[in-house]
This record gives sequence, structure tokens and C-alpha cells, in this order.
Amino acid sequence: MTTLSLRALNRALMDRQFLLARTDRTPLEVIGRLVALQAQEPNWAYVGLWSRIDGFTQPLLTALLEDRRVVRSGLLRSTQHLAAADDFRRLRPLLQPVLDRTAASPHFTRNSTGLDPASLVSDALGLLAGGTLSRKELARRLAERHPGRDGRILAGQAELSTPLVHGAATGAWGSWGNRSAVSVTPADAWLGRPMAVAAPTAAAGKSAKELIRRYLAAFGPAGVKDAQAWCGLTRLGEVVAEMRGELRRYRDPDGRELFDLADAELPDPGTPAPVRLLPAFDNVLLGHADRTRVISDDDRKHVMPGQARVRPTFLVDGRVHGTWSLDAGTLRLTPLRPLADPDRAALEQEAERLLPFVGGAAVNWSS
Repeated sequence: MTTLSLRALNRALMDRQFLLARTDRTPLEVIGRLVALQAQEPNWAYVGLWSRIDGFTQPLLTALLEDRRVVRSGLLRSTQHLAAADDFRRLRPLLQPVLDRTAASPHFTRNSTGLDPASLVSDALGLLAGGTLSRKELARRLAERHPGRDGRILAGQAELSTPLVHGAATGAWGSWGNRSAVSVTPADAWLGRPMAVAAPTAAAGKSAKELIRRYLAAFGPAGVKDAQAWCGLTRLGEVVAEMRGELRRYRDPDGRELFDLADAELPDPGTPAPVRLLPAFDNVLLGHADRTRVISDDDRKHVMPGQARVRPTFLVDGRVHGTWSLDAGTLRLTPLRPLADPDRAALEQEAERLLPFVGGAAVNWSS
């Protein structure tokens, strides 16, 4: 098998994530290519599309949310994502075991001891009755039905256990950070048709293979552990083993086996990679177990300091070279190491281009 260098893996990732050159594809096409876009803080998903799509503006994504062609809900790794409505409908049942595992964690079960999870879901769906409630109101009503329990935790457990979609305003461009006024609706009512049902074993295996293909198209070449870290599912090695005849195989610099689509092209490792500003929680940083193709282990400690935080970053030559922040209209760039003058100038120019999009007024540097 061919051994791929970190630089070769980096350029493949940059290319498949539309970070070697901005694409003229539509936002819906790009979201579909990426499978789902991390979106627990809604504005960041918009910045991620701005970095990938030529001429992207906020109304292009907002319209997709309002038209219900893109939905915001729990999906990969039990976190909030944007996904094309059809993809969400197919993928959520496949990924439901991941969300069930989270719902069965002590944070939730300590609050629901003695309460049957299916009954909790039935209560939540009954209260929603195919309509929309705020999370706060759903929590209040669940607490009324189950005195002595924290309604917010009950509502969170129900949202993990059954597909609930957030209202368009919840995921639309607006204030920064998590939104307090989140509304939820049963997914089948929101989509206007029933969710796909959990598939029997054979069909689930077919769906898992399609998920692997979609993953490799956006993040490959990659290993089994990478795919599992990305989606949260386990035992994908068995699925990949059944697909060996259709996949190309490589090794990484440490000798680990990687897989890729047979017809996927790898860009020349010498291809230049432009500077890019990435949002918090960007897919590029969360798509692999081994993330050294885009960020060093030492830098990862600065970018992912704990408490589920992933800071906004900037790329130089395809790799994380620093972080950035937006505060009171100032976009502040913080390099993790010194920058060459041409890279500094290119990065400042890119930040200036981003300013009007994020409502900023000035670019500054942190030492």
C-alpha cells in the first residue's frame, strides 16, 4: 500500500472541504457534501460556509432553514448540526444509538430514575402534539407531569431520544453564542412526512456503508477510528471490512491503514493552500480521531481547551496556525507562532474581507 504523507492527507482534506479554493456550488450542495455542518452556535455555521463558498451571504442559508430544506437538530456525536432535510430523515435513525447512549448517561438518568424512557418520549410528543413549543415551555410542562425532577434535563433527554427539529429562527443568523429561545417540533411534522424508521440489520448495514462513502468523500482518506470519532458510531470496522473490495487502501506516516473511495482523486501535495478563517467547531477539526493532518497535538490543546470548546482558528498552508475572536466589533488574530510577512499580509486581507460579514469594524493582532 502507498504511504501518504501528512501533507498529502492535508491537501486531500482541504480539497474535499472546499478550502483549497472557494466553490460555486450552492449552500445546500455544500452542506450535502459535508454530510452535516456543526451548528450548536448558529452563526458559526454561516462563517463556515462563507469560508467555502464564493459569494456566500447569510440570506442564502436562512432561506434554506425557512423553507425546511435544511434542518437543525441533534445528529453526529449527539451535537446540533445542520443537515439537508432528506439526509437528516435518513441518517437520524442510523445515528439514533449514539444519541440514545448520551441520553443514558448519568447526567440524564440521575434525574429520571424510575421513569421509563419510552414514556418520557410519549409525554414529550403528546405535549408537542405535532406542533411547536419552546424548550423552556416543554421543560415546564414535563416538570409538571413529573414533580421533583428537573424539567430542563427531562426535555434534553427527550430531544435526544426522539427526532425533534429546531425552528428556523433558532438556527438563523443572529446573536452570537447559544440561543436561549430554542423552539422544537417533531421532525415528521416539520418535514411534512414521516421520518425513516430504524432499519433491520441488513438495511442498517447498507445505510452504514453509504455513511462511510459519504464520510470518505468529505474527509478521506481516513481510518476506521476516524470515521467512528466523526459520527459516534462504533463497530464500523465490520462495515469497512465488507467494503474492502470497493475501497482503495493507503497507510498514514505511522503505518495505520486508511481507506478511500476508489475513484477519489488526491491533489498534488505541492498544491498551494490559501489562508482561511474557520469558525468555532469547524468540521475540519472534528472529522478525525487523528487530527495531525490539520493541527498538531500541541496546538490542539490551545484550540480545544476543554469543556467541549473548539475555538475559531485560521489556517496557513492548510494547517492551524492560530485562533481568532470577535469582541465588540474587533476581529482579533492570535498566532500560535510567528508568521512570515507574506502570510501575515494574506491573513489580514482575508480577515478584512470577513469583517462586514460578521459585523466587525476592525482587525487587530494579539501578541
